[in-house]
Amino acid sequence: MKPTKPQIVALGRRDTVLGAALKGLPPFPGFPVGTFEGPYFHHLARSIIYQQLATKAAATIHGRVRKLGPGPRFPTPAQLLRLPEEQLRAAGLSGSKTKAIRDLANRIVTGELRLRGIARHDDEEIIRRLSEVWGIGEWTAQMFLFFKLGRLDVMPTGDLGVREGMRILDGLDGRPSPKELLERAEVWRPLRSVATWFLWRLTDTG
Repeated sequence: MKPTKPQIVALGRRDTVLGAALKGLPPFPGFPVGTFEGPYFHHLARSIIYQQLATKAAATIHGRVRKLGPGPRFPTPAQLLRLPEEQLRAAGLSGSKTKAIRDLANRIVTGELRLRGIARHDDEEIIRRLSEVWGIGEWTAQMFLFFKLGRLDVMPTGDLGVREGMRILDGLDGRPSPKELLERAEVWRPLRSVATWFLWRLTDTG
């Protein structure tokens, strides 16, 4: 999804500080962005693999896990559950990430978590459902909303990059707290995802 140019202009007018910053930032590309085509399960499993790891290391582990399937694609939930835990650990997954991915796969196979059609639900319900999976918290669920479903009004207040972008934007001495960021972001509704993307870009240039 991508907001119209008038909507971006209106966002800058509602927050003149952000509006001034937009002039020096690349144009918003639209969501989904920076992601890959593939099943929801693969996207979520990949997010778990990448948690708290450098990109290069995470990509290596992701590639190894992908090769554990019977074909060229990332294993399906059922295929992953048939893999011995030791094999997943040998691919580089930590014990906690192995547990998280297996819990995700198990919930999908048993029908406890239905990813097909999940996009029909609102943001809060999707976050609630995904957060029931061991190892998936609010931030991971929010990134799913951002980069896979393309939702335009998500506010990941716990994201350090967003808080750093807010510090740069407002010229603060320190990063705002999640509560302060949430309050500050009210003016960005209904395009808080868009403002968030620009805050990330500020950290690239700040």
